[in-house]
Amino acid sequence: MLGLMQDWPLLCHRVIDHAKEQHGNREVISRSIEGPIHRTNYAEIHGRSLKIAQALERLGVKEGDRVGTMAWNTWRHMESWYGIMGAGGVYHTLNPRLFPEQLVYIINHAEDRFLFIDLTFVPLIEALQDKLPTLEAVIIMTDREHMPDTKIRNPICYEEWIDDVDGDYSWKTIDENSAAGMCYTSGTTGNPKGVVYSHRSNVIHSLANGCPDMLGLSSMDRVMPVVPFFHANGWSLAFSGPMFGASMIMPGMMMDGASIWELLDTERVSTTAAVPTIWLMLLQYLEAENKTLEYLDKVIIGGSACPRAMTQAFQEKYNVDVVHAWGMTEMSPLGSLCSIKPEYAGLDGGAKLDLQEKQGHAPFTIEMKVEDDEGNEMPWDGKTFGRLKVRGPAVSSSYFKEEGGKILDENGFFDTGDVAHIDEHGYMQITDRSKDVIKSGGEWISSIDVENKAVGHPDVAEAAVIGIEHPKWDERPLLIIVPMEGKTPTFDDLKEYLSDKIVSWWMPDDMVLVEEIPHTATGKIQKMALREMFKDHKLPTAEVA
Repeated sequence: MLGLMQDWPLLCHRVIDHAKEQHGNREVISRSIEGPIHRTNYAEIHGRSLKIAQALERLGVKEGDRVGTMAWNTWRHMESWYGIMGAGGVYHTLNPRLFPEQLVYIINHAEDRFLFIDLTFVPLIEALQDKLPTLEAVIIMTDREHMPDTKIRNPICYEEWIDDVDGDYSWKTIDENSAAGMCYTSGTTGNPKGVVYSHRSNVIHSLANGCPDMLGLSSMDRVMPVVPFFHANGWSLAFSGPMFGASMIMPGMMMDGASIWELLDTERVSTTAAVPTIWLMLLQYLEAENKTLEYLDKVIIGGSACPRAMTQAFQEKYNVDVVHAWGMTEMSPLGSLCSIKPEYAGLDGGAKLDLQEKQGHAPFTIEMKVEDDEGNEMPWDGKTFGRLKVRGPAVSSSYFKEEGGKILDENGFFDTGDVAHIDEHGYMQITDRSKDVIKSGGEWISSIDVENKAVGHPDVAEAAVIGIEHPKWDERPLLIIVPMEGKTPTFDDLKEYLSDKIVSWWMPDDMVLVEEIPHTATGKIQKMALREMFKDHKLPTAEVA
């Protein structure tokens, strides 16, 4: 017996329909690429999205065609997504921080026919276009006044292009399992691999993650997604913001501490989201300029592990709650958030900070388990760690064009590549990437845990830990420190500081000071680059082994 409910496909453009109907006058505010603050609302975004879909159809976009976007977070980028999907196309976010040869590979592998770009990236596409045979035209997201004199072939002025249609258009009727978006992950070995989101997966993911124990969004919120839309599907905020009727405040390309604070303050932002490197810049600016966060209630921190000292600074100095988040491009991307369940509601001080170092609990739609190398499932005791595996309706089943082969185990679980444990209340904590864990004397050392403790030292701006070959113990940890400006912490300083924060055999065997630590295009520490930089480093303990 089947249910007698309507067949109402979960299509992404229905999100912007809902936002227009129920929250039409809710603000969408952006720092434009041209400079001034731009103000619009969901009703206007909806109308312009229809025009984009209509104009794309005129260009010949058909169902399933990939349309690239290389743009910062602005109203134009958001409405372009809805227009592309509404025309039956597939938005394909391009990370401009990747190496040019990676971008060429990704655009060609996806077979992008058209490309939306911000003014910032005109020189980049001019330099790459001869290597992009599938690219037919480039839509430059600006108006006639700011349209550059460009060498790009077939350039289209975005605002003129939109004005050339009337918006009398109906969204394409497509299957909810049709592709809606693509994002290539750099977290794999070899060439980047394409993750393909469906309309259904995007809608389900955004519904699950907007709920109170997750992102906790409502029409009362004013949300600033600092995390770029080109980073892991923008943490779903381009969907969950309109879906829950929150006002959206978008920073454009200005992500320095002063610019972020200005928008947080002048636009009365209540919730914001980004990777730790962004919040480090903001906290340094707040400290230097003696600023406050008068309106901000919650900051969501993900992309890499959030240092304890950062959580402590936001909560104790600025009265802003921190929600630690975790996910992957392959998970659309959010997989867990560290909101407080009743079992932990009484925690405060150091005990609460201990909990908040965890990556949190999964929403409905995500199943998690931890396995050892033999495939045995580990208990949820908050101690026993192993390989973290996940499955759900917004988790990848394979990569585009089946690159990388079979990626699911016999039970349909995806191996995240993370090493983690889960406690009895469902709180998951990542102890390392499986490729980064330090194997010392048959035991595992969590590089992430040591890093997070070390960065709490007042003279440390950033910390990384890698394993160095050791004749007796196989590997021992090397601590790599970027000091605060004007500070020169010593190894003895750090060892004394860490002595009551980590077990003794996790203590690094040596420390080096560097001016900067290399990061990936998505803000994660490049452990592979560090291992190459320090491959010839001799640990002092190796000489006496």
